[in-house]
Amino acid sequence: MKTLLLTGFEPFLKYPVNPTMKIAEELHGMKIGGYQIHSEILPVEFSVSGDRLVEHIMAIKPDAVLSLGLSGGRFKITPERIAINVSDGPVDNSGHAPVDEPIMEDGADGYFTNMPIRKMVDAVKKVGLPADISNTAGAYLCNNVMYRALHHAQQHPGLLAGFIHIPASHELAVEHGRVPSWSHEDLKRGIVACIKVLSE
Repeated sequence: MKTLLLTGFEPFLKYPVNPTMKIAEELHGMKIGGYQIHSEILPVEFSVSGDRLVEHIMAIKPDAVLSLGLSGGRFKITPERIAINVSDGPVDNSGHAPVDEPIMEDGADGYFTNMPIRKMVDAVKKVGLPADISNTAGAYLCNNVMYRALHHAQQHPGLLAGFIHIPASHELAVEHGRVPSWSHEDLKRGIVACIKVLSE
């Protein structure tokens, strides 16, 4: 059976709960489609998260790596199309706020995902949940991690790599107070539908 490395993030900024962390933890060890899921939680720190992800990839040697990120304010599950070689945004959990910093000095300007994101969107819709392709992963930690995974995949042909942004959970919306939200079970069901596509 193939292995899929699934990552979530710890809580950050004004979000005291991160539903990606809970989803990753609950799917750890499960068999979904043709994949055994191995989950890891990444820190929200520019200087650490990308290196940590690559370390996990090197140790686990997965056939695919799928990272999840929270996008408070989005209404749909949104697989990302592209990651860009820049970090720019508000402070991370270590207090660092990069301005126009390249993620990798020798890296390409951007990398497109090699996952079947259109099929993922269709699969999520088929289970009755809203989804769409996103053409911007921003320039915060989500983009940073997606870029590092795709840069690694360029050097290791055959490795699938991608990123999915999800809306807030009801739990987070109650804590935060000002974001649209989904039930945790629907968020998890949408991610499972995306993972199943990889085995088709």
